[in-house]
Parts: sequence; C-alpha cells; structure tokens
Amino acid sequence: MLDILIVGSGGAGLSAALSAKEQGANVLVVGKSYPTASQTSMAQGGMNAALGNVTPDSIQAHYEDTIKSAHGLCDRQMVQQMCEDAPNSIAWLEKLGVPFDRTVDSKVAQRQLGGASSKRACYAQDYTGLKILHTLYDSCLKERIEMIEEHLLLNLIVEEGNVLGATFLDIITGEVKAIHAKTTILATGGYGALYKNFTTNSEGATGDGIAAVLRAGGTISNMEFVQFHPTALKGSATLISESARGEGGYLVNNKNERFVDELLPRDVVARAIFEQINSKEEVFLDIRHLGEEKLLHLMPQEVHLCRLHEGVDPVTQLIPIKPVAHYTMGGINVNPKLEVTGLKNCYAVGECSNAKIHGANRLGGNSLLEIVSLGRLAGKHAVGCDYHRTTQNTTQLQNDQEYIEGLFEEYPYERNFYKIQDQLGVDFYNNAGILRDNTQLNNFLNELRVIKADLDNMGIGDKNRENNTNLVDFLQFQNLLEVGEVVLDAALVRDESRGAHYKTAFPNEDDKHFKADSLYWIEENVLQSKLVKVVN
Repeated sequence: MLDILIVGSGGAGLSAALSAKEQGANVLVVGKSYPTASQTSMAQGGMNAALGNVTPDSIQAHYEDTIKSAHGLCDRQMVQQMCEDAPNSIAWLEKLGVPFDRTVDSKVAQRQLGGASSKRACYAQDYTGLKILHTLYDSCLKERIEMIEEHLLLNLIVEEGNVLGATFLDIITGEVKAIHAKTTILATGGYGALYKNFTTNSEGATGDGIAAVLRAGGTISNMEFVQFHPTALKGSATLISESARGEGGYLVNNKNERFVDELLPRDVVARAIFEQINSKEEVFLDIRHLGEEKLLHLMPQEVHLCRLHEGVDPVTQLIPIKPVAHYTMGGINVNPKLEVTGLKNCYAVGECSNAKIHGANRLGGNSLLEIVSLGRLAGKHAVGCDYHRTTQNTTQLQNDQEYIEGLFEEYPYERNFYKIQDQLGVDFYNNAGILRDNTQLNNFLNELRVIKADLDNMGIGDKNRENNTNLVDFLQFQNLLEVGEVVLDAALVRDESRGAHYKTAFPNEDDKHFKADSLYWIEENVLQSKLVKVVN
C-alpha cells in the first residue's frame, strides 16, 4: 500500500515529498496541473531567513517581525520554530541548487520587504519562487518520486475519522479514481480565486483541499483573513513584487505626492492606497530613479510585465497600480505536527493550511519560507503511520462516480455559473475586501447562500468526457461557494479590525473578544462555528 499521498505539486507538496522520500517512504504526488505551473512560481520577492549577509539581523528580530505582523493570532512556538529553521532551509535549497543572487563576497544576497526590520529576504532576481519550484521539481525527478498530473481532488476517503486517501477526477480521461494511502498530505493552495479578476492568484486557487476537509469532517479556521497586495497592475491585476519597493520604489498619487511609508506591513500600505483611490486619486509605483541597469538586473520580470500587460515602460514611466487579493492566511486547521484537526492520518501544509504562522497578516517573505520549512516538517511527521485497511473502502468512490455521471446526464444548464463567478469576484472585492461593513457582508452572505441553494439549476454545457474544462470549472466553482460562505460568515462575526481584516465601524483591535481563532466545521450537514481564544 502507498505510504504517503501528497495532493498538490507546488513548493509545499514537493518539499514534503523530498522530506518523506529521504526517510524511505513510498510517495506519490498528485497535482491538478503541472508542478511548474503552481502558485509558487508567482512568488517573486524573496524568502526570509535571518542570515545577516547584508545588514545586521537575528532570528529573534525575524520572530518579532512575524509576531507583530500576525497581530496576536499565531502560535509563538510555531513561529519560533520556523524562524530558527529558516537558515537551514536556505542551506537545504542551496544544496539542491537554487541559484540565489549573490553579494560581492559570494554570500546569498538579501533585500528588505515590507514589515521587516532588516534586509532578510533571500532572492533570485524577481523569479525567486519560480527558481525554487523548478529546483524542487528537478530534485523530485532525480529522486524518482512518482507524480501524476491533471487530477482534480474531489473528496477525502474517510472511515471512522481516518483518512485513507482521496478521490480524483482524471481531467484527461474524465474518469473518477480513488488513490488509497496510509497517510495523506494536503498541499492544495489557497482560495484567492474568490476575488476573480481582482487577485494575483491563478484561477486554480479555488480552495479545493480546504473544501474537501470541511466536507470530510475536519476543521478550518481564520478564513476571514485575506491579504491584499498593495501593488498589482491597475489593468490586469498582475503582481508587481514588493521587491520593487524594497529596492527603493516610491508610491505616489496624481499630485506626485508620497502618502505612505512604502515598507510598512502590507495591510497598512494597501489601505492607504485604497483610500487614495476612493478619494478619486490615481496611484502609481515610481521606480524610474533606480535606473535601467539596476532594474534589468534585479527586476527583469517586473519590467517585462509592465511593458506586456500595461503598455508602460517602468524605466521612464510611472506604473499605475491597485491593491488586489494576494494571499489567504486562513485554511485547514492543523496542530503543531501539521495534522488536520478532526481527522487522523491527514496533514496539511502551505497556503491551504492554517499553521498559526501568519495570523492576521502574513509578513512578506514568509510564504516561501513556510512551504519549504513546514513542507519538510510535514513530510517528516507523515512518515511512519501504521494505520491502514487490508480492504479498500469504495463508498466515496462510488458516490463521486455517481455525482459526476449525474452532471453529464441529469443536471440542467439553466444558469451560467461563469457569469455568476465573475460577479462574485467583483462582489468579494467590494464587500469582503480591504474595507468591510456588516450590512454589506450580511447582504452578500445571503446572496451567496441563495446561489448555493440554486446549484441544481446549474451544470455543464460540454458533455464530452475527455479534457472537459467546463466540468473542472464547475467543480471548482462549487468549492469556492463552500469556502466563500465561511469567509463571509467569519468576517461578519469578527467585529474588530485586525491585520488584513478591517471594519470601518470597528477600527480597533478588540483583544478581549477577538484575540481568537475562528473555527468552522460541518456537523449533521450544518455549518458550525466557534471562537477559540489565543493564549500567548
């Protein structure tokens, strides 16, 4: 029987795979797309580690910056563990062959990102995530780790609270399959696609693993916390890395006035930009003063993206920008060993999980660190599970086969879910975005629940079995509805402002009532919730 099934082939999944393989486990990685197309490839700015190669730094300073950014919603021991492991993770990546930029004395180069007290982010130009991902993928191939691509996660296979694997849609053939394993690691990414057309995330960031855990009886938490990146291109929402500000870029309005310290935490900078836009000001990123040579050396991707998507040459022109959804701090609730709360033999890591690292607002540069450091940790803890069935449970497989068959034969196509999803992107940005209001949240939550109740009137128009992207899109849309309901409900309940969650009527943090994790689970087909106080 397969030892470890890893669902998700981005940086977190591949790091877990290499870690588990090192310990002799039989590992299979299953991805919705190809590994090099994962969200990890879009991380540009850098990966935090207190190396002190450019400016004085310490693990304690990294820890304190992370705690401050999290606004109290974190596990201090988990944060300490990650910060202490950061130099080891960089060394591990170097050993694998990641081509980090170098200082004049051949040390790993570092730059400053928002919220950091020193130059801490190790980088490879502005392709850091991409180069890490490619190196991890190459390393997995060298280790002969088996991978399966184009398989969409449907559901976890659960028996008496034990996860025995998962069911998948083979996108190429249209077949529904079950893969059984002693242990399952979910590394399926976040839910930024809720903000369609207003996010730096790919359309595949649909919270598949989070929704599957919720359906399976597990717990998810802190879903209301969605980080908005201050600088995305105004027209296309394409990310312009924080490295542009870290290298000395300015934020200016129509009057060429700088209105905020560019290296404050992302939530503060994003709100400042949003307020300018609400005041009918345009906002621009100005990196002209850095010079063409420096820009092409340190930020070639940014320069290319500006020219390609916005028709602007940042060497000589201002870059029009807006804040958009970038990273989701909430996710699958896990314990310090990264085991999923409410399920056995199941782990979650990366953006799909809430490991109590990022709290209310992720520190820039900590996402790549999390997927490598905690990815390796998940692989380590997942090895050695001794629970497995000699006979394989087929109930979930049969249920999912019947459901997919029904989509081809029974479900009508009376309502176009694509139009609904586009409008949901607008509504999430306006009603559950940078600034939030209870009346708007409540009205929108009711609208979303009406949409969920009307799913039987939606379906797929394409009845072909093979390579049916219409089917994939519909299944992902359903996951977004499940995840989105929790995001809105949690945002409505939290009557305070903390990090990325900001309510105009409750502008201050309320530790007495809301220094707490918001937990959600399903019991007897009803969504349940509670707040659990954080004690730090």
